[in-house]
Amino acid sequence: MYPYYESDWSILPPENNRRYSPGLTINNIKQVINETIETNILRKPAPTRLRDLIRQIRACRTAAEERAVVNTECAYIRSTFRETDCIWKCRNMAKLLYIHMLGYPAHFGQVECLKLAASPKYTDKRIGYLGAMLLLDERADVHVLLTNCLKNDLNSSTQFIVGTALCTLAAIASPEMARDLCNDVERLIVSTNAFLRKKAILCAFRFVRRVPELMEDYLPKCEVFLADKNHGILIATITLITEMCEQSGPVLRYFKSIIPTLVRMLKSLTVTGYSPEHLVSGVSDPFLQVKILRLLRVLGRGDPAQSEIMNDVLAQVATNTETSKNAGNAILYETVLTIMNVESENSLRVLAVNILGRFLLNNDKNIRFIGLLTLVKTVHKDMTAVQRHRITILECLSDADPSIQRCAMELSFTLINTQNIEMVVRELLRYLESTDAEMKAVCSSKIVLAAETYSPSIHWHLDVLLKILTIAGNHIRDDVISSTIQLISNSPVHEQRFITGKMWQAITNMNQLENRQPLVQVAVWTIGEYAESGGFDEFELIEHYRQLLWAPQLSISTKQYILVSLAKISVRIDGCTPEIQNIINSFRVHLNIDLQQRANEFSQLFGDHKHLRTSLLEKMPKLKLSELTASEYNADFTAEESSDTEQQQQQQQQQDVPVPPAEPSNQDILLDLLGDCFTSDGNGNNALAIVPVPQATQSQPYYPTTSFNRNGPTTNNNGPGATGSGDILNLLGLTAQTNALTIYQPPIPMPAIPSMDVYQKDDIHIRFFIHPSGAAPFEQPTMSPAPARITVQTTNGSHNTVEKFLFQAAVPKSFALTLREPSGSVMPPGGTIMQDLLIVRHNTGGAPSAASGLRMKVRFSYEVENYSMVEQIDVNDFPNDFLR
Repeated sequence: MYPYYESDWSILPPENNRRYSPGLTINNIKQVINETIETNILRKPAPTRLRDLIRQIRACRTAAEERAVVNTECAYIRSTFRETDCIWKCRNMAKLLYIHMLGYPAHFGQVECLKLAASPKYTDKRIGYLGAMLLLDERADVHVLLTNCLKNDLNSSTQFIVGTALCTLAAIASPEMARDLCNDVERLIVSTNAFLRKKAILCAFRFVRRVPELMEDYLPKCEVFLADKNHGILIATITLITEMCEQSGPVLRYFKSIIPTLVRMLKSLTVTGYSPEHLVSGVSDPFLQVKILRLLRVLGRGDPAQSEIMNDVLAQVATNTETSKNAGNAILYETVLTIMNVESENSLRVLAVNILGRFLLNNDKNIRFIGLLTLVKTVHKDMTAVQRHRITILECLSDADPSIQRCAMELSFTLINTQNIEMVVRELLRYLESTDAEMKAVCSSKIVLAAETYSPSIHWHLDVLLKILTIAGNHIRDDVISSTIQLISNSPVHEQRFITGKMWQAITNMNQLENRQPLVQVAVWTIGEYAESGGFDEFELIEHYRQLLWAPQLSISTKQYILVSLAKISVRIDGCTPEIQNIINSFRVHLNIDLQQRANEFSQLFGDHKHLRTSLLEKMPKLKLSELTASEYNADFTAEESSDTEQQQQQQQQQDVPVPPAEPSNQDILLDLLGDCFTSDGNGNNALAIVPVPQATQSQPYYPTTSFNRNGPTTNNNGPGATGSGDILNLLGLTAQTNALTIYQPPIPMPAIPSMDVYQKDDIHIRFFIHPSGAAPFEQPTMSPAPARITVQTTNGSHNTVEKFLFQAAVPKSFALTLREPSGSVMPPGGTIMQDLLIVRHNTGGAPSAASGLRMKVRFSYEVENYSMVEQIDVNDFPNDFLR
């Protein structure tokens, strides 16, 4: 505080007579200083401190009170930002950043951040750069104004200013800013100051993530930094190398030579206590060990030779790491992931699974969850080793934590086989009783799928389905109802008699049926079909049906089942027809139009058309799912292959039925699915000819060893099989006429056409390998001229298992497309599915125009962690000489 002299005020002129004078006296200078102090300090109270603002906000009881406090403070901060000589800018900016973290708008402080960052004081720069990291991004126009300020601070002589600038640059750098300042960062990477070198390497890591082409500047320096003794520099360098290896395949091969160095470093940390000053809970530098293990996992994936080098050290880490602390468990977790993702030995995989089994016995719920989640991801690597821990996994179903329950449920379904299905399903049914509504739908459907695939007997299968309907109630999906009815329809007579009695017992209690309507629907369908074998008391049965039909808690859909079942009972059980007719007649005036229509139609069968009632209401034939539906229904499990005799019979039946060469209804199925992407010109040349995925009985087996042969073996159409060419063309949906067939000559070998990257998003990569001459090996000469072949390679680059993968394609009508059977429908992490497409151009009698090249619409769907994904793309950039 400046001294206050009362005598100074006596010589000041009146307020109205003050004029600016070039010659300032000492008294005038004192006056200006005193007025400034009085204006900024004495008259204006000091602003609220940050800790006081936090207390005020936390003391608010309602959201409205909190908004009032925040709005008042924001108004004050705006007013101070408009002043040019405010001395509380840092304090106000700190409060604004706290308000921003609470979710309130703080964009009006962006320019003030730039001003504080340009200040020569380090205290101002620190708060200014912090505000820039929180408030600025690439979408803000003022973002580019910070580039020059950062460049100046990167050349500062104060290491703390340079370090703060590097942190800010790494956080908010855009691709343009990274290219402008990469030289400054590269200069700091070779600095003798370890503090700056570590921050510069981490900044380079963010640069590589944003602009991958900048990694070439840092490759030579990374190998040198691996010999550094500073742990901070080692961690930063390994992080940078890991990112570059994940970004580029050539860089990955370049860094495979450092695997021995990483192995020695990890062995020193594990065995000899490489850095006692970095001990964490008795573990030597767990952060560095985790980074090394992650890099080894990237370098050794798919390389048996390099994986052999790291087997010994991985075994040492897995056996010598302390497991009583979280630091040791973190290292063991990374070790398990590394073992499972490289080409390690079988004994090492068993050791990794045993480590996860110990995780399941830990008292910490987080560690148990991590163990279950890792087993779900790696169970396909060694199913036998995971089966040894089946009892422990099933015990996790009764855990109090719902996340652990769900993860254990997912893992339990992967362990089901024909030997253990009864025990596992028994535990899953016990879990189904206690889980929430959402998981009841998922769990019940998966149990049905497992029972459908691995059921030991029909009796057990029916009993399980009845328990699911009883336990899950209204929370089950529609597929459970349809699959149960289909199984009952195909069961032997004594099993139908057994399940009919069980169903009748299940619906006799009216108190719980409103929550078990799927059970009522299946039960009344079964009783309506097989009532004569149940030994029912007809009066008790009809009375109970009457109560069900007039129960207000049952849905209209359930009553539809009941009404149809009641009509069928009239021809199954003698002596109850008048009572049934009275009940049906009472529904002829029902408010629901569907029930009213059903009742009127059934009444006609009891009146004028009673001679038709027995034949119209006879038992339904055995229900059979179509093969396409069956393949989708059992997609989560390994379905048994049909016998050769059944396949031959089905193929013979399909060949006996002539298929019209151009059937619009066949095209409409996939036209609705993919959309009408090509318009017709009247001649059908541009119409969409779509070929769905063929069924298993129509497709040839997939030969993965011959997928990439450029020229497969060819055959001549002049052989004995040439007489049936027209039938085969019709079977494949080709519209070429028989007289358009020409003698097939072996094609002249053509140079290989490069592969095409069709789709790469969400870790799904689809690539086309084009084989323009010759069909696939073992392909019969069913097309003329010779079909070109495209091999579709789909790769899963994520860490999750992709299930129910389905690839579909469509081409213009001037081409014919046949999809061969894929190599599978499930892709584990890093897995691949191969599928061949056979394409032929129809012989239209003239030379194809330049604009009539191949176009293709591709659609594929899959499921990841119970989420369904559907993508659709257009592929138009085929090579110019392809199918011309």
